[in-house]
Amino acid sequence: MEDGRRLEVSRRRFLTGSLAGVAAVGLPSWFAKSAEAAEKERIAGSPKKIGPNDTIQVGVIGCGQGLGDGIMAAMHKGCKVIAACDVDDKHLYAARKAYGRNCELYRDFRELLERKDIDAVIIAPPDHWHTLMAIAAMKAGKDVYCEKPLTLTIDEGKKLVRAWKETNCIFQVGSQQRSDAKFRLACELVRNGRIGRIKRVEVGLPGAPVGGPFEVKPVPTILDWDMWLGPAFYTDYVPQRAHGNFRWWLEYSGGILTDWGAHHNDIAQWGLGMDRSGPLQVEASGKAPNIGRNCFNTFAEFDVHYLYPGGVRLLCTTKGRGGVLFEGDEGSIFVTRGFIEASDQRLLEEPLPANATRLYESNDHMGNFLDCARSRKQPICDVEIGHRSATVCHLANISLRLGGRRLEWDPKKEEFPNDPEANMFVSRPMRPPWKM
Repeated sequence: MEDGRRLEVSRRRFLTGSLAGVAAVGLPSWFAKSAEAAEKERIAGSPKKIGPNDTIQVGVIGCGQGLGDGIMAAMHKGCKVIAACDVDDKHLYAARKAYGRNCELYRDFRELLERKDIDAVIIAPPDHWHTLMAIAAMKAGKDVYCEKPLTLTIDEGKKLVRAWKETNCIFQVGSQQRSDAKFRLACELVRNGRIGRIKRVEVGLPGAPVGGPFEVKPVPTILDWDMWLGPAFYTDYVPQRAHGNFRWWLEYSGGILTDWGAHHNDIAQWGLGMDRSGPLQVEASGKAPNIGRNCFNTFAEFDVHYLYPGGVRLLCTTKGRGGVLFEGDEGSIFVTRGFIEASDQRLLEEPLPANATRLYESNDHMGNFLDCARSRKQPICDVEIGHRSATVCHLANISLRLGGRRLEWDPKKEEFPNDPEANMFVSRPMRPPWKM
């Protein structure tokens, strides 16, 4: 089957199943009906005929995780992936196979961004590249879908927010749980007082690998290692640093705290109504990573305690049940991927009143981005939200790196008051010539 034909079949299957997914098993009937009606209205309001001049032409930067994001985008009517960039030839070959012979391939993202016919980009390289690429894309006039965690540091997020406000681009962060009806239901119920006054939130994350020291190896001929490192300072090639394992190195990411933590802490912030703000205090303890130059150096096990306004406590831990638990003085609600439950089933089954606070509704994260690229309405997880969710995770890592010290945080000024040592961790230098 030709690439285009295969993609068209996949697109039809995807769109046929997307509406059914709205009323998935486990949702109360009142909420499922409301979500299904809203999705039908969205589809009905979409352009009936999308001609060649209406097609959103996309470039994918980072074809490891980004490969699937690009395929998902191309499954939507009126969207086409026409360019892909990666520093690993193996990833580029996979992109050519997925997107077809007419997809142009690049090793330098700056060349891709120079193309005037690209309307939007998907940014999905290792985390230490996100901010540089996203700012360059916005300045080039592109709309952006960027994978989570949005940033490597808190300061990067502040710079991204400024660039976003200056360019007015459409920017979606890949925190796709916001486009999951179960997570939205949990947050709507919590925000509307269904479980009473919120006392405590628990975020459960999986553990992470430990390992090393790893052996230095010759750089594969198919990989541009210097460009892979980019703004990170140079080090000899170790296979366990690259590709999926980049998450376990502070040079390129923040470990499981910014990997899964960016998802579940985002939902905690959403439920608390703090998704454009953050906690007032953080204190963490954890198992220190291995010592050594070529060892995984992110924290694999931890307990992180946050204090939010109103005395609400949030625990982020690798010892709990994976997901988000909201506890109030009148009950509790737990939500994770594919599952939601409450201390009393009636908390879920009783419909919210007509005047209830309703949250931004999206049932298709990539589709929401593409719809917004046409309407110029901001999507469900914009830059500021993604930055604030990543900040929650960065605060935990900063406390852990400072020996678990309790840190006060000012979410308005985005700094640690009267703590120069902690503020040193808000940003980090980049390897020349890279800069923002």
